[in-house]
Amino acid sequence: MEERLELLKEISELSGVPGFEDEVREYIRTKMTDLCEISRDNLGSIICKKTGSAETPRIMIAGHMDEIGMMVTYITDEGFLRFQTLGGWWEQVMLAQRVTVKTRSGDILGIIGSKPPHILRSEDRNKVTQKSDMFIDIGASSREDAESMGVVPGDPVIPNSQFAQMKNPKYLVGKAWDDRIGCAVFMEVIKSLQGKDHPNTVFGVGTVQEEPGLRGAMTSVSLVEPDIGFAIETDIAGDTPGVKPHEAQSKLGKGPSILLYDSSMIGHRRLRDFVVDTARSIGLKPQFNSMPGGGTDAGRMHVYKAGVPSLVVGVPTRYIHSHSGIIHRDDFDAVVSLMTEVVMRLDRSTVETIKGE
Repeated sequence: MEERLELLKEISELSGVPGFEDEVREYIRTKMTDLCEISRDNLGSIICKKTGSAETPRIMIAGHMDEIGMMVTYITDEGFLRFQTLGGWWEQVMLAQRVTVKTRSGDILGIIGSKPPHILRSEDRNKVTQKSDMFIDIGASSREDAESMGVVPGDPVIPNSQFAQMKNPKYLVGKAWDDRIGCAVFMEVIKSLQGKDHPNTVFGVGTVQEEPGLRGAMTSVSLVEPDIGFAIETDIAGDTPGVKPHEAQSKLGKGPSILLYDSSMIGHRRLRDFVVDTARSIGLKPQFNSMPGGGTDAGRMHVYKAGVPSLVVGVPTRYIHSHSGIIHRDDFDAVVSLMTEVVMRLDRSTVETIKGE
């Protein structure tokens, strides 16, 4: 398998729900240790520092390591697992899905279940089953049986979904694109900068606990102290049936997306213009989107100390916050190319202009 494709496969299949990002952090550390200086903050975010010809400006490129998942909170007398969701789950995509319960004794296969519709009252049959009414079936016959398998409250639960190329091999299926795609981008950007004289210092940061509240960005930004911040994210693709053009504008295979607005941040205007101009100068046509709900790590980065001009650059993705999503390989490659070129052009004078100094 080609090297970049192998990276996408491996990083997608890693387990790392909020608070349990260890596998992802160790993977990044292993892949990046010969390319840059590695450190971490006290919550577990990993920081990959690549120094160019100048210590400043300091450019932070963040992708969060965590994926949506669950945590075991209770074992019933019959051996079923109750759980707390970690990150935003939509009930319609949860039932009958396979999950992996990560215990100290090893991985256990589970299925998300609920009361079957055949025995529901007619007025309840068409209602959405609430998360609080779901459970995880691990094939245990009792609480003691489940405990003998190694399950304890607090164990993380991960969607069970494998990477695959579709019939058109540029369409890539996998779990956790939100936001392993951002981690893969900053890893590839740092790799692309090897041997190049970039006029700044770049920090690729794999943050923790973005899904429950942008927590790793809040701690890691205090170590990086960036002059410019980028969150590399998935962007909601609007190219599926039923989505109106103004609701989600980006499309798979059409290039990088710039997020103009979300509930945590308004993209910095001059930084946005700089990135758009850079994209067009290398033959890329940027897409644009806005998201009235939700936020990204840039929402924490941009309000650090006196403020950090920040922007969200996205890879269009279908079916985020579910067991499987779809991205287009060309979009990933385009974002890597764009961010590499952006770094090459962000010298002190350019950053001062963006800040309005």
